[in-house]
Amino acid sequence: MSSHEDNTDDFRLTAIGGLGDISRHDWDALANPGWTLGPGGALSRDVGVESTSQGAESLSSETAFNPFISHDFLSILEESGCVGAQSGWLPQHLVLEDPRGKPVAALPCYLKNNSMGEYVFDHAWADAFERAGGNYYPKLQCSVPFTPATGRRFLTSAGIDRRAAIGALLGGVTALCQMREASSVHITFMTEPEWQAAGDEGFLRRMDQQFHWLNAGYADFEAFLDDLASRKRKQIRKERREALANDIEIDWVTGKDLTEAHWDAFHAFYRDTGSRKWGRPYLNRRFFSLLGERLGERVLLVMARREGRPIAGALNLIGSDTLFGRNWGCTEDHPFLHFEVCYYQAIDFAISRGLARVEAGAQGAHKLARGYLPAPTYSAHHIAHPGLRRAVADYLEQERDAVQLEGEAIRAEYSPFRKT
Repeated sequence: MSSHEDNTDDFRLTAIGGLGDISRHDWDALANPGWTLGPGGALSRDVGVESTSQGAESLSSETAFNPFISHDFLSILEESGCVGAQSGWLPQHLVLEDPRGKPVAALPCYLKNNSMGEYVFDHAWADAFERAGGNYYPKLQCSVPFTPATGRRFLTSAGIDRRAAIGALLGGVTALCQMREASSVHITFMTEPEWQAAGDEGFLRRMDQQFHWLNAGYADFEAFLDDLASRKRKQIRKERREALANDIEIDWVTGKDLTEAHWDAFHAFYRDTGSRKWGRPYLNRRFFSLLGERLGERVLLVMARREGRPIAGALNLIGSDTLFGRNWGCTEDHPFLHFEVCYYQAIDFAISRGLARVEAGAQGAHKLARGYLPAPTYSAHHIAHPGLRRAVADYLEQERDAVQLEGEAIRAEYSPFRKT
């Protein structure tokens, strides 16, 4: 294990089979220290809580509340059956306890027999290893299932040496990989400091990019448009007009206003889109009911209506400083409606709430013209087989260079913002 383990020699590391094996209070104290998540997802900042973390990484850059790593969200996935043996996501969450038995760190982790629902693609690695006679599955996936959103993966209490805890968790998941006879460990959509720490412990580092919108303190949507080049500004205004041209109305639905009728409509949108794009939607109807019940205050459902009927919708989750766009679907096609519901309404909402950014999900170079700029995403990988590890390491070095160059070129040559 890591040399940083010196401070955690008397601690106990175990793998639990689900969020039901740890209390909501104990998990959330690690996932979002300094925040209290009340009934229905009501959020409050704990008064007087300061990080006392030591070591190379401070929690000061990672103190925002993230709904996806909360006990509520992860347990909803398990209770609804979206996560479990049948879906190929078997919980193996690592929990580090101090000598008194108090949880002080955790790592959400799953034993997987496929590579579905991850958004950091390793299908080529699996194919190559299988052709060479190896078994790529099972593997360990440390992430939030079906959720390409950046957030902490190493969950630690405010009072522990964070770097030492990360070292212990990395050593533990590597040992678990050997115990489960897995080929590899994949920690995806982690924060950049975590990515650096994992690399220091011997994990291979991978980069990709998404497109995020950043709030420069805009008073309203028009103020945002004023920052864009004239041609882009005119194009967005045209798209917004045409999106609503057929007497389409837009509603923001959140908190107690969410009803089962809303979820019925949205689930129909989600299934239609999932069936057309991926062949199998990952989230079932029960998931959405539980989400509204337990985290309704953290949900923004943008619904489009025509003649009183819902025809399209986008699901977003609300963090303390970020709006996370997740799923979209529709039953009627209208020009630019997707851009309006998913991107422009998200910007409107973020400005109204004073949120710092909108993360609109995976993929999407088309988001660039809508004011969303490239942002790096990070993952770290442990490959047990020496030959596969060497091949993957060579590939990732070239891929990192390509991703960095592409991001720089996009910002320099294709940014929609006015040159200053």
